Amino acid sequence: AGMRFFLQYVGCFFAFFSAGFLITSTWTDCWMVNADDSLEVSTKCRGLWWECVTNVFDGIQTCDEYDSIYAEHPVKLVLTRAMMITADILAGFAFLFLVLGLDCVKFLPDEPLIKLRICLVSGVMLLLAGLPGITGSVWYAVDVYVERSSLVFHNVFLGIQYKFGWSCWLGMAGSLGCFLSGSLLTCCMYHFRETSSGRFHPAYSLRKGYSSSATIVTNVHLPSSQTATAKMYAVDTRV
Repeated sequence: AGMRFFLQYVGCFFAFFSAGFLITSTWTDCWMVNADDSLEVSTKCRGLWWECVTNVFDGIQTCDEYDSIYAEHPVKLVLTRAMMITADILAGFAFLFLVLGLDCVKFLPDEPLIKLRICLVSGVMLLLAGLPGITGSVWYAVDVYVERSSLVFHNVFLGIQYKFGWSCWLGMAGSLGCFLSGSLLTCCMYHFRETSSGRFHPAYSLRKGYSSSATIVTNVHLPSSQTATAKMYAVDTRV
């Protein structure tokens, strides 16, 4: 029981921070940052929804939102948005399910099997959340790296060259955390299924013992006349 509680709390810890990392990376503006900051007087960051420029001297930040979501955008941007939003939704619901499945939460206290299944479902959801999260963040980072490498290889300088920033790293960390917590909740918690189901066997055997003892007591307290009649009937039958 102690090991199961420990795995639940560790899985909940990683699920909480993983969901937070994914949501933060989706709605922050530093998926791409200018790589030639030594030559610039401002830091330029691009996110999935807007682009921001920060002056390195006074710290003033100016952000420009992209066009409407119905406008034409690069395929990289559209697919990364879709995958990260999917990962956010799955990770958020998985964390909420996991909280309900914890043994310390007073939700279905007399149904340990149901609470265990809730933990298993939340683990599967976390594994599913890690797939679009790691795909979107790694694909975005690789695309930025390939674009920069191709420009350097062809000696093309456009004034600003980008590398992937901390928002992209945060998305990768959140996705890996989803994989870790999902693995703990599915692979490790599955072994405690037999232990949880075994809680019902002692109670069942106890009830069975009570019923058998009650039958014995009832037979003991039968009237003597009825017992004598039964014996006489048995003797007549044998004769």
